[in-house]
Amino acid sequence: MAPGTLAKPGQNSKTGAMRRVLTTACPLDCPDSCSLSVTVDDGRIVKIDADTGPDANPFTQGFICQKVKHQAKRVYAPERILTPLIRTAPKSAAAGAGGFADFRPATWDEAIASIAARIRASIDSTGPDAVVPYLYSSSAGIFASSGLTTQLFERVGCPEVTHTICAATVSKAWDQVYGSMLSADPFDLDHSELIVVWGANPNASNTHLTPLITKAVKQNGAALVVIDPRRTAVAARADLHLAIRPGTDAALASALTTWLVDNGHVAVDFIAAHVDGADELIAAASAWTVERAADECGIDASQIVALGALIARRSPAMLRLGWGLERNRNGGSGCIAVASLWAIAGHFGRRGSGIIASTSGTAPVDLQRLWPADVERVPRREMSMNDVGLALRGRLDGWPRTEVLFVQGANPAATAMDQHAWLDALANPDLFTVVHDQVLTDTAMLADVILPATTHFEVDDLAGSYGSFSLLRVEAVIDRVGESRSNDEVAAALAVGLGFSADEFDPDPARLAALARTDPEAANASMPAIRATGGTVQFVDTHPSFADGGTRARLHDVHSELPLPRPTSVERDGLTLLTPSTNRTINSMFAEFDPPEIAISLNAADAFERGIADGDHVRVFNELGELELIARVDGVVRPGVVSIPKGLWRRHFGNGSTSNALIGRTVNDLAGGACFNDAKVEVVAAGRAVVTAVD
Repeated sequence: MAPGTLAKPGQNSKTGAMRRVLTTACPLDCPDSCSLSVTVDDGRIVKIDADTGPDANPFTQGFICQKVKHQAKRVYAPERILTPLIRTAPKSAAAGAGGFADFRPATWDEAIASIAARIRASIDSTGPDAVVPYLYSSSAGIFASSGLTTQLFERVGCPEVTHTICAATVSKAWDQVYGSMLSADPFDLDHSELIVVWGANPNASNTHLTPLITKAVKQNGAALVVIDPRRTAVAARADLHLAIRPGTDAALASALTTWLVDNGHVAVDFIAAHVDGADELIAAASAWTVERAADECGIDASQIVALGALIARRSPAMLRLGWGLERNRNGGSGCIAVASLWAIAGHFGRRGSGIIASTSGTAPVDLQRLWPADVERVPRREMSMNDVGLALRGRLDGWPRTEVLFVQGANPAATAMDQHAWLDALANPDLFTVVHDQVLTDTAMLADVILPATTHFEVDDLAGSYGSFSLLRVEAVIDRVGESRSNDEVAAALAVGLGFSADEFDPDPARLAALARTDPEAANASMPAIRATGGTVQFVDTHPSFADGGTRARLHDVHSELPLPRPTSVERDGLTLLTPSTNRTINSMFAEFDPPEIAISLNAADAFERGIADGDHVRVFNELGELELIARVDGVVRPGVVSIPKGLWRRHFGNGSTSNALIGRTVNDLAGGACFNDAKVEVVAAGRAVVTAVD
């Protein structure tokens, strides 16, 4: 079979008695985009490791994470969906309900015909806004995540469901302050004398950043600062760890700005040459003195002064801007304030300085080129991903009740905020839900039709990195498991079922690559290093760039919904719940066979106050719901904070809820980002009554 040609379901192109070692790339939702070496024996994956060949992504550095090493467990999992399935039993959101027994096998033709008929009926009776595509294939290649499925639903006129559940606020803040300026190159860390990791935990995701940080510390004597409410592994090795209260990042960044101003460390020449809005930002920050911010953040004022001194005196200095900043009600303010701080300090223009953010956007791929030249785009409405739960129940102002929900590459029953509302909506027999996924997820268990999806080991695609400057070819290394089909193949079949041209929706990955690659001579080839090391120095090789032609950083934007950081004080009563990622899962992927410990982490002082010891069975609750699980009094979280791992499934808790049952619908102050780290909870020993004060 020629390179770039897809095997059809059931076709046997990769199998054989001979053991083979094949190369591909990992497109999972992690910044690193590793090059993989996959050993296949008689058509079956027997080993997954790092590709160390000359064409491998240098960021892989010869090793891969444990979760991908064991990904064959998902490929051949008992929960793997092998054929289209159609529901035969009533839906139930009750704990323990659902499973393969609730469905019967179907042919692809039958399943597609059923879905197309329901979509047509809803559009004819109610309109395209009643058909909601919940597409979040963040652990898929470029075409699987942003190719024909998105094009199909745009052609139909259905709403665009914006990805406000993750990274929307950080991206909006970056665009507001720096426009299309590229991220700094992580490989330039070996020139840094100060590294500040703010709201990120590279040991859990972005694993290959950790060795670069370690090298800078050991070889350069770089000072390492971590700002995180938890004592993560990287924080434990830091020279300075500021364990601030969640939601106080803007207060801290503003106080640091004020300290730089008061102590004469503002980069006046840099600002004059490259920055607008500095005076307005400094004026807004002046309300936050070191003492006020220390009280707000729950840390000692000396820590803020120590960090201010490092920022003032250590150069080159690199900031790793994490996604943890955005996941609270002050998320936009935090992202803008922290990004602006580096401009006030002038930490740009040299190797080893700048801000490491998302490196996406450098890949020579333009997905707009997939759209047919002779087809006019029709305006359609946008719906926040955080509002889908409301639309499903007919409670989103200005929108009809959703009649058809199409879920691809996502598991919202386990991962969306306001879980109880989601489960109630999914259990409604009037909602027709389609789920296209690899395994029987919590969401699939409540679907009407389930479609079997390929893993990235079974398809050709491209993997664009957002943690390094690379674009890698994803190559099929095994034949299809069962009757699984790729996202683009499902879109193609559904498009034909809805009356569109098969030629327009031809899912051949070689065709898609030829259309979308802006370097057509490269065809489907990998580009392990899109940019030369040392060639992405911010304000030298890449500059701020805005749609109106501006080329200066903007610390104040009068046209923004949040022109300047405007943080509100965080509530101190109760315990703030964090739901961080771990090194065991990617979102909810892999928790079906290798979940992190099902436990809640408490600070010793909070545990003592509540009479809780390590290993106790506890009840975690608020007005939205409750969970029961084990307590870990482990020194990981600061006082006033508790932590439950992200990505656990409903099966891991006796009542069928996850931590998202405790998280409401609050959104933050920029781009309506999800506030996963804003919920307040209480923790008591299991079986103990909650005593409230009586007047």
